Amino acid sequence: MDISRLQERIGDGPHPFPRTWVADILASDGGAVSLRPIMPEDADRLIAFHAKLSERTRYLRYFGPYPTMSKRDVTNFTTVDHRNRVAFVVVLGDEIIAVGRYERLIGVGDGNSAEVAFVVADAHQGRGLGPILLEHLAGAAAENGLTQFVAEVLSENRNMVTVFREAGYQVSRTYEGGVLRLEFDIDPTEALVSVRNSRERAAEARSMKNVLSPRSVAVIGASGDRSKVGSAVLVNLLRGGFTGPVYPVNAESRSIRGVRAYPTVRDIPDEVDLAVVAVPAESIDAVLDDCLAKGVKALVVVSSGFSETGDEGRRSERRLVHSARKHGMRLIGPNALGVANNDPDISLNATLAPVLPTAGNVGFFCQSGALGIAILDEAARSRIGLSAFVSAGNRADVSGNDLLQYWDSDPATEVVLLYLESFGNPRKFSRIARRVARTKPVVAVKSGRHAVPPALATGAEMDDSIVRALFEQSGVVQVGSISQLFDSALLFAFQPLPAGPRVAVVGNSTALGVLAADAARSEGLQVGEPVDLGPQAGPTDFAAGVRTAVESFDIDAVIAVFVPPVAVAVEPYAAALKDAVRGSDKPVLSTFLAAEGVPDALAVRGVDGNPMRGSVPSYPGPERAAMALARAWRYAQWQRKPPSKVVRPASLDPERARDLVAGWLAEPAASEGRWLTDVEAAELLGCYGVEVIPFRTVGSEDEAVAAAEGLGYPVAVKATGEQWRHRPDLGGVRLDLGGADSVRSAYRDLAAVSGEPLLHVQRMGAKGIGCVVGVQDDPSFGSLISFGLAGVISDLLGDRAYRVLPVTEDAAVELIDAPKAAPLLSGYRSSVPVDKAALVDLVQRISALADDLPEVRELACEPVLASAAGAQITDSRVRIGPEPNMVDLGPRRLR
Repeated sequence: MDISRLQERIGDGPHPFPRTWVADILASDGGAVSLRPIMPEDADRLIAFHAKLSERTRYLRYFGPYPTMSKRDVTNFTTVDHRNRVAFVVVLGDEIIAVGRYERLIGVGDGNSAEVAFVVADAHQGRGLGPILLEHLAGAAAENGLTQFVAEVLSENRNMVTVFREAGYQVSRTYEGGVLRLEFDIDPTEALVSVRNSRERAAEARSMKNVLSPRSVAVIGASGDRSKVGSAVLVNLLRGGFTGPVYPVNAESRSIRGVRAYPTVRDIPDEVDLAVVAVPAESIDAVLDDCLAKGVKALVVVSSGFSETGDEGRRSERRLVHSARKHGMRLIGPNALGVANNDPDISLNATLAPVLPTAGNVGFFCQSGALGIAILDEAARSRIGLSAFVSAGNRADVSGNDLLQYWDSDPATEVVLLYLESFGNPRKFSRIARRVARTKPVVAVKSGRHAVPPALATGAEMDDSIVRALFEQSGVVQVGSISQLFDSALLFAFQPLPAGPRVAVVGNSTALGVLAADAARSEGLQVGEPVDLGPQAGPTDFAAGVRTAVESFDIDAVIAVFVPPVAVAVEPYAAALKDAVRGSDKPVLSTFLAAEGVPDALAVRGVDGNPMRGSVPSYPGPERAAMALARAWRYAQWQRKPPSKVVRPASLDPERARDLVAGWLAEPAASEGRWLTDVEAAELLGCYGVEVIPFRTVGSEDEAVAAAEGLGYPVAVKATGEQWRHRPDLGGVRLDLGGADSVRSAYRDLAAVSGEPLLHVQRMGAKGIGCVVGVQDDPSFGSLISFGLAGVISDLLGDRAYRVLPVTEDAAVELIDAPKAAPLLSGYRSSVPVDKAALVDLVQRISALADDLPEVRELACEPVLASAAGAQITDSRVRIGPEPNMVDLGPRRLR
């Protein structure tokens, strides 16, 4: 079924289904499939699906033979209300390969239970489609107010029993007459989320293994013309020594480069795992059909002519991604440089780059193809060996998140380098990177104003402070340029992490030693006086000085600086330096001859002759060595901190909050979202234990006085939230009003200025420092929580700190302390410290609200009056809208 036609029908009928119920997903073998609600038009497909089921499968699903489906059953199965009766189909191409459904048990218990069942085609069993259907059915059921699933399974149906047992639910069982009755709540518990994420991780890693470890490769559009892209890819595959067969595909040639060519992929007699596509954009549809028929697992599209060309190209790119996934394939590109795997058992160079760096322990992901060639060249010159390289081009399907999942469990990759122009799903990136960085350094450069030349930067510029917060929260080592990226890679790839900040500088140059020490101190490292061996020091003296520093209990790292004496051979010095640090568990960096990378003289070689761990990296200047060491020390500190968990405070009522938001969005005028009234915003915040200082809406002087007397003096008279959103000049309030006359006067003055009779009377809060806690819907990052001090100066300087949702316990504390003005909260210059624990609790409650309710697109508590007595909220504003795309919640799906 055409996806555009399906989307046209989403709103049809009395019970439309949400657009989010249509999803592309990954099976456990890494293959892509599509999932969507069943439609009446699926009748013939359902009959064909049922006919292909084996007798055994039909017996286990239906508890009997059930050889054919009656017309009545077909109609019943394909016509559902998407509320009490929901059914999903998993589709590959135009063929249904799995069906799952639930049906509410009317009149049973509280009416919030449903019976669930699913069946998978025999040829696709073992691909994890059952758990995927269960996840999506549970998500749909929760949206429809259901809380529990019931399933009846034949006791001999071990596969189905395993699906329920390993799904992460707390399952209760009863047994009667050979049938197991399983009951379980569908709430997303921590165990359930952990199981879901584990399956997602395994599936995405497997899909990348299909890309990077193919047994065979077809080059579609291969050519003997050296000027064409298809020629470059084929030549690089052959010269790189790929260990499997390579199949050129060209309808007009019998052989290319001495290798037999085939008219189409279908004509290749053997299996094809990976296809590199180098045909014009307008010819790709036919290629996809051929690849589906052949069972190709993944595509690398190096062809251009897609989103980089404009709106029409973007539409073509979306169709390409949908078609690839519909055909069961992952897609690298389009407009990609290609992929490479230096594992000697694979030796894959499916890129446009003629020369790759040697094999090593560094995995590299980038987006820009043009920059990718420069990156590979720089890595080769720096002697940084790569385990694998992926240039994703337009990143229409595969993103850095997929590669992080793969490299997390890849034993050949010990360091991950990322060049990012944009984020696919920032919240998911944060979750994955936080896990990967616990065991492997993740170093990233995010393109912006200074990272790369403007001509090469294709991503939109993003707020530097937000990027920095995302990386810090995730344990990612952020660098500002490509050269800094490789500086860090040199240390991480060849040397251990520092155990502390204490650095010794040892060398034979007074000037370089002082520069190195000053640079290290400026980076926050602790450095004593440099050990100056003098220009007359020989190799033995040089080795002794370095060895003494390495063996000192007071030293955590060493920077060795060396300038060769005139007319003296340097090889003995290099040998002495290597011997002095051999086997050390402390990092040693050098500025040896001002060389960049790993000089031959300082390389410790593995069995393959390439530099390995223990090699001493060299930097052109001591400043770059010190910066790399400081980044490694900050990362080591983060890595050694125990992981912090998300804390959900007590007294939360997310169910009521969801009902409120659903009701507000169901209003006819709110289909695209709206601002909540002040009363509605306070009610929503109250569901999460966030109390706004009591207020009343009044429309006259008498009502204002009555409200003040009811709330208790002193009070404030102020504009409503709706008024000052349109008129910022109305943001002022009349404060400390202690009697009826002052309230009347304040009401008259403000009503005259605003031109509106409706105003607020609010009880005065305790005096304190004004703060701002907010949530914003960033177009690149999704929802972010922010904190800062209120006031014009803080706004002018942009003194706000950000974190990606949901915040952990440590992240909430760090968020409060992050703004430059934060010392004011801790008793600056003998002032009374505020109750920072109350601010942390407020941040955690706002985080829980925004995490539970992705429909909250903007939220601000401003000002929050922080004092020693706690934190009081005087004003709040909330904007809600349809759920955004960039969330990391609910059942697994591809973006």
